[in-house]
Amino acid sequence: MANIKTKIDEWEMKDLEDNGVLKIYVEHNTEMGNKGVPGIQVWYTIAGSSSIVNYEPLHVERWAYQAKKQNAKEYLIEDHSWMQHSDTYIKNYLVVEKELKAKVEVKVRSNEKPIIKEYKLPFSLE
Repeated sequence: MANIKTKIDEWEMKDLEDNGVLKIYVEHNTEMGNKGVPGIQVWYTIAGSSSIVNYEPLHVERWAYQAKKQNAKEYLIEDHSWMQHSDTYIKNYLVVEKELKAKVEVKVRSNEKPIIKEYKLPFSLE
């Protein structure tokens, strides 16, 4: 069966300080990872350059293990986040609760508070 991609959400934050725009696009995929199971992708774009975070069982299992080691309910996925500045960033997290969630936090200099959104993952871990 072919992978079917479905848009879940799309949003952006404009920074009035430098006129920059941070864009987020979230999509559901019917087949991801080595097991070909459903998952989600979070795309983020900064200055025309895009990066992707794949929330599929093998990645999520490792991140959940790291969260457990830190005794944390949220695991910041540092190598898949953009945190060049303390007042302008895109942070991607795995939320480890009863239902697993992807969490995206976006902040620009001209907004006092970040925008934070969570997306339920279409699978659970054993």
